Amino acid sequence: MGMEKYEFFVRRARNVLTYDPGWSADNRTGAWRAMRPVKDPDKCTDCALCWLFCPDGIIAREGIVIDYAYCKGCGICATECPTGAIRMVPETEEA
Repeated sequence: MGMEKYEFFVRRARNVLTYDPGWSADNRTGAWRAMRPVKDPDKCTDCALCWLFCPDGIIAREGIVIDYAYCKGCGICATECPTGAIRMVPETEEA
């Protein structure tokens, strides 16, 4: 990596620049996941812990909506949900 690119990344890191999910149309990662999270609205208390812990930031805080186009199926949201409102199901299974 050239010094110019390195300096660009260092500047970005210092400014804590983040991107919204899907900042590039080429980054749709949902097509290759094996498991997907499914929310049970009756159990969900809108505590937003799933939103907070999602490493890809694909859960909308308002209404706890999962963007499946970018969800990788890691299951962290289901693990962190204190009420068990999110469960992981095989991608081929109906919700």
